[in-house]
Amino acid sequence: MSRISRKRPEEIEMMREAGRIVGLILEEMERMAIPGMETIEMDRRAAEIARSFGARMAFLGYHGFPANICISINEQVVHGIPSRRRLQEGDIVSVDVGVEVKGWYGDAAATFPVGRITAEAQRLLEVTKGALRTGIEHARVGLRLSQLAGAIQTYVESRGFSVVKDYVGHGIGRKLHEEPRVPNFVDPSVIRNDVVFETGLTLAIEPMVNAGGSKVRRLADGWTVVTADGSLSAHFEHTVAITDKGPIILTTP
Repeated sequence: MSRISRKRPEEIEMMREAGRIVGLILEEMERMAIPGMETIEMDRRAAEIARSFGARMAFLGYHGFPANICISINEQVVHGIPSRRRLQEGDIVSVDVGVEVKGWYGDAAATFPVGRITAEAQRLLEVTKGALRTGIEHARVGLRLSQLAGAIQTYVESRGFSVVKDYVGHGIGRKLHEEPRVPNFVDPSVIRNDVVFETGLTLAIEPMVNAGGSKVRRLADGWTVVTADGSLSAHFEHTVAITDKGPIILTTP
C-alpha cells in the first residue's frame, strides 16, 4: 500500500474551499433534476459554476473521461456520460462532481428524484443516504477502516439492498484518488489492508447501493457502469476529514 497522507489543519481548510464549490454545484444539479432536462445541460452548468470560482473540473480528461461530471440514471451505477438524453418523470439521477482548487480536491455525489418516484426508489435513496451517514459516523480517530466498511454493509443489507463491490471510495487531497481504498463491505482484502484512523486523514466515502443484486457491468462506451440485473442504483458521497473533534464533512456549500 502506498503511503497514506495526513493533512494539516490549514490543508484541510484548503480542501474545504474545493468542497464548498462541489456542494454548490450539487445544489444546482438538484434544482436542475426535472423532467425534460438534458443531462448535457447539467454538465455545462456544473462547469460554468466551477469556472466562476476559479476551480477546475477534476473528472474532465481523467483517464480520458469525456465530460465534466458523471451523471448516471436509474440502473446506471456510476460514471455515466452526460448527453442529449432527457430526464423523465420517475427517474432517479446520480450526479458525481469533483473539482480542484489550488492543488486540492473535493469530491461528492448525490442521487436526486426526478418528479414523483416510486416508493421503492424513494426507499433506495433514503437507505443509501443513511449508509453514507453511517460511514461518516465511523470516520473517527481510533476506529478502523474495516469497521467503517462493515457498518455500511450491515446497514444496507439489513434493509434488503446490496452494496456494489466493484467500485469503492478513496483517500483524497493533493490527488483525486489517494490511499486508502474505502470499501463499503468487508472481505479478506479489507482485513488484510486495514487502517487505523488518525487525525488528518481525508476520505471520499461513497456507498453505491443497488435495489437488486450487487453485480455490475460496464457498457460499450467504456465508462458507464450499470447493475447486472437492471435494478435501480443510488450513490451518495462526501469528502470527510477525520479530526480530534470528530468527522468534518468538507463538501457542503
